[in-house]
Amino acid sequence: MYGSGSSRDWAAKGPAMLGVRAILATSFERIHRSNLIGMGILPCEFVGGQSARTLGLTGFEHFTIRCADVPLTTNQKYCVSATRDGFQAQFVVRSRIDTAIELEYFRYWGILPYVLLHLRRTAAAALGVQDTSPYAKPMEE
Repeated sequence: MYGSGSSRDWAAKGPAMLGVRAILATSFERIHRSNLIGMGILPCEFVGGQSARTLGLTGFEHFTIRCADVPLTTNQKYCVSATRDGFQAQFVVRSRIDTAIELEYFRYWGILPYVLLHLRRTAAAALGVQDTSPYAKPMEE
């Protein structure tokens, strides 16, 4: 199971620091899935019995997750295109954002940006000023 073990915290932090925006797996360990969302990484599971092996994926592909025309909701399905040196595969994955609060954290690129934004808004309201930060809006606005 992806993300199990004592170092699962860094299993989410490391990819986030490398700029990874999504992880595709057949299943996720519960806490690791939550850690990925907290770091602003979209955890996605293969559907319909598919896996990297059945799709012929090696890990050297370039992945495109088509989500611009799909609303950001819990357990949303997305179309994925994987390409590498003449190889191409298209398949569907399901996001493992399972709860409303996880969705809210993800919309703000992770739990830390979410918390900081709400602290900024609280401080701005207390001072009677408007928060004009470019980060004051979620990703889909």
